[in-house]
Amino acid sequence: MADSSPFGIAKQPFGQQTKSGNVITAHSTINKTHMTKLFFSLLLTTSFAIAAHAENPVNESKVNVTASTLEWTGRKVTGKHNGTVNLKEGSLQIKDGFLLGGSFVIDMTTIKCTDLDGEYAGKLEGHLKADDFFGVATYPSATIVITQANAKGDGMYEVKANLTIKSVTKPISFNTQVTQEGKKYKATSNITIDRTQFNVKYGSGKFYEDLGDTTIYDEFDLKVTLVTL
Repeated sequence: MADSSPFGIAKQPFGQQTKSGNVITAHSTINKTHMTKLFFSLLLTTSFAIAAHAENPVNESKVNVTASTLEWTGRKVTGKHNGTVNLKEGSLQIKDGFLLGGSFVIDMTTIKCTDLDGEYAGKLEGHLKADDFFGVATYPSATIVITQANAKGDGMYEVKANLTIKSVTKPISFNTQVTQEGKKYKATSNITIDRTQFNVKYGSGKFYEDLGDTTIYDEFDLKVTLVTL
């Protein structure tokens, strides 16, 4: 017999009893309603996020290899040499005007010396392409792949990348200035590279003694100007 309250009304559990005798509590009903609302809220949020991403996709901007330039400077005890090397291909990843990533391939077979003429230029170019330096017959390409680009304001970025020369990959960092000209982008960088990290050791005082005036400094500079199509 059910217990009675002081007012003579039989006490019932807080909830509704089914025909099978199971009790569905109000608390259970509230939880189910809350979970349903939460599910649809998350679904709508995800849908809006996907739609926003679709409206502002990452733009893979191909690099114009003809308009882009790569200029190198190498130094030795008695002076320095300058030259160029051609870009084979490349791209920049841009979203909402901001640099996110990118990569480019350098054609090492196109190394040229611009501060010498004729026979002297030819000899230096041949030596740089030989196994003493970049061994372009075996390693015709070098690559730079951007792994991180941190915006510093006014189009300036602190960039981290992986550089591969002679099948050796090392992390490097440098600053890049990005400007927009109509629908095109221009990225300029000055990169300092330690050649000995990539097994280019010829004339290095780090590996050879008593070189004197023939010592070639380990670091060389690469001025990069990339222009997109």
